[in-house]
Amino acid sequence: MKNNDIHPITERMIPTSEKMQLLGQKGMVFWFYGLSGSGKSTLALEMEKKLHRDGKISVLLDGDNLRTGLNKDLGFSDTDREENIRRVSEVASLLCSNGLIVLVSLITPLKKFRTNARRIIGANHFKEIFVKASFAACKKRDVKGLYAKAIEGNVKSFTGKTSDFEEPDQADLIINSEKESKIKSVEKVYQFLHQAITL
Repeated sequence: MKNNDIHPITERMIPTSEKMQLLGQKGMVFWFYGLSGSGKSTLALEMEKKLHRDGKISVLLDGDNLRTGLNKDLGFSDTDREENIRRVSEVASLLCSNGLIVLVSLITPLKKFRTNARRIIGANHFKEIFVKASFAACKKRDVKGLYAKAIEGNVKSFTGKTSDFEEPDQADLIINSEKESKIKSVEKVYQFLHQAITL
């Protein structure tokens, strides 16, 4: 619903292109997604460190961190997940439009969620990175103890068990963390990011 009392000042702001030139980087959003324990947050954290060492300005938006503040009012139903992703997409879009490199790490289980994120952010500034690992492999890792809780029935709407995860038909980059070493995966993602952010 349109509110006629709201008047964005977007057209009077410094253009994104000028901010990117100042920073020496292209504003981009890299959306890491996959099952809990697949390694998406690990990869995003490694990219933040590497970009920082390169003198690049990046922001990491991690699902768990956001749920302690911006999205602490949301649960894990599909409706709440959709709103969680919409809010994160809007924040990522704002940061990206100011020339920043945004690293998003969210499970993002459904294709429609990813499609909506791409629409909000804009296809030219949005890259999907699917971190692929089977439910069995993630369960074995169980870095947060969530799989054990889910098996006991103490976690509602657990992705891959009681809530669906739809693998992509295609993604801008697929990292198979079950079969690739961490070193290989990190280098693969870094090369992909470096190419995308170069002006």
